[in-house]
This record gives sequence, structure tokens and C-alpha cells, in this order.
Amino acid sequence: MTQPTHTHRERGGRYHEVAQHQGTESLDGQWLVIYQDLDKGIQSATTQADWLANWRELAPDDCPLCMGSGHDHIKGNRDKPCGHCYGLGKVRDDGETPADRWELATVATGIIQRQQDELLNLRRIAGNPAVQSLLEEQRQLAMEDSMARDEHKWRDGRGYGPAGQRYTGD
Repeated sequence: MTQPTHTHRERGGRYHEVAQHQGTESLDGQWLVIYQDLDKGIQSATTQADWLANWRELAPDDCPLCMGSGHDHIKGNRDKPCGHCYGLGKVRDDGETPADRWELATVATGIIQRQQDELLNLRRIAGNPAVQSLLEEQRQLAMEDSMARDEHKWRDGRGYGPAGQRYTGD
């Protein structure tokens, strides 16, 4: 049986990436991803941009039943946690479900550690002086655009002058 390599970001499911090909004729210049839906047993194709936007690759420690979503996979109830991974979406590094609370705590600690590492990396990027100057430039540009938009709205609005025009000093 083919192992799933990806899952849909919103709908879930089990998918296996078969191949990637360069498009021809009307799809010339685009890369196509051929994938197999393991739940339905059919092969389909999509553009690489759609594939990257809507599907995510499964990590080795993602729960094999809920595909890392943490939701009930049997009834499809998003309000109930998966019974295999206890709603974490992750299992032990060997792919087995945690047997007791200590193993579950180890899995949860791994999730927390990965999130802390990612947060620290994002803080380093945000603290870069070049990024700060770019953000300040974007903020200033947005403020100027907002002021200009408000000015045009005021000038085009109803006034008390002739034919409802505003007195603008011209």
C-alpha cells in the first residue's frame, strides 16, 4: 500500500505525490503535480502553485490516523480530538501512539520546543534593522495613502457651494 506524503490543509485526507511534470500546450510554462487520493483511489493533477498553497507535506511524527490535524478522523467531527494522538496531531518519533502520560508529555514538549524555536527565529528576523526600516517605510506610505484618500473623499463629497461643490480655495 502506498504511504501518504501530503494532506490537504483544510479538508484533510491522505494524498501521495506521484510526479511533477512540465505542462504542455495550454498549460505551457506551468508545472503540474500528479497526485493520488488514497481515500478515493483516483489520480488527479493540479498546478504546482495550487499544490503548494493547499497541500502540506506530512512530517514523520504526524499522527498516521488524523494526518496531523488532531481532529476525530472517524466521524469527521472537528470538535472532538483524535483518539490516537489525543488531539495533539503528533505521535512519538517512532510513529507509535503515546502509551502513558509521560510519553504524551514528551510529545507535547517536542511541539512546544519547535514552536519556541520558530518564534525565536521570527523575532530575530523582525529585529533586523533592515526589516525595521522596511516596516517603517511601509507604515509611512500607508499613512500618506490614507490621508490622500480621505482628502479626495472630502473634496468629492457634498458641500454648501454652488452645485454642491466644496469651497477649496481655488
